[in-house]
Amino acid sequence: MYLTVLGCYGPYPPAGGACSGYLLRENGCSLLIDCGNGVLSRLQEQIDFRELEAVLLSHLHPDHYSDLLIMRYGLVMARNSGKRSEPLKIYAPPEPASEFERLPYKNVYSVEPFGPDQVLQIGPFTIETGSVVHAVPGVAMRISSTSGTLVYTGDTEYFSGLEAFALGADLFLSEANYQDLDITNNLANHISASQAAKVASTAEAKRLLLTHHHPDRDREVTRAEAEKYYPAVEMASEGETYSITSGI
Repeated sequence: MYLTVLGCYGPYPPAGGACSGYLLRENGCSLLIDCGNGVLSRLQEQIDFRELEAVLLSHLHPDHYSDLLIMRYGLVMARNSGKRSEPLKIYAPPEPASEFERLPYKNVYSVEPFGPDQVLQIGPFTIETGSVVHAVPGVAMRISSTSGTLVYTGDTEYFSGLEAFALGADLFLSEANYQDLDITNNLANHISASQAAKVASTAEAKRLLLTHHHPDRDREVTRAEAEKYYPAVEMASEGETYSITSGI
């Protein structure tokens, strides 16, 4: 199982960056997890977007789905030219309803509700979903195959139960939009790097990859705060591919 980081910033990117988007591949099956602004361009550096099997959206904030509103034009052209005949499956939380209703477009997308406590099988991937605590409804994802297990938080505050959901993950992909001072100041809706690191340690995750970097916060401060609790922390880097292998 291979995870390529296409974008790792939120709620907006720095110059030259992109918001949340992750390409997961195994045995010829390609899933796109989130599709924020800038992701479609980066995706095409890796694969032909017309070959995607499905898109999984953690929640319906634009920094996690806005490029789907652009990809649809390419899919219309692909259908008209015979390069793709089947609608692209999108799994997305049904709320906010106004955002969910923006997704369908000229039959190029097949949009299905995606909530907590679901289990999907897409190609070699088994996807289990869990609840999160965020400004809009969303899901965390636990994605497994015979190769290993990826756990992705999406956007969330820390909550009791996150450790259990992440238990034993081969790669724990956690947002870390906040730093310790933000938590001290009672900012809501996101987890800090140190909180993510504590979760990874308690859950005995094999690797911790921090993402959803805030463009105005010093990433080295974020890293240092996480290293207090998980010394081998990694910082998601756009364009990098991470191998997910059980037990490594």
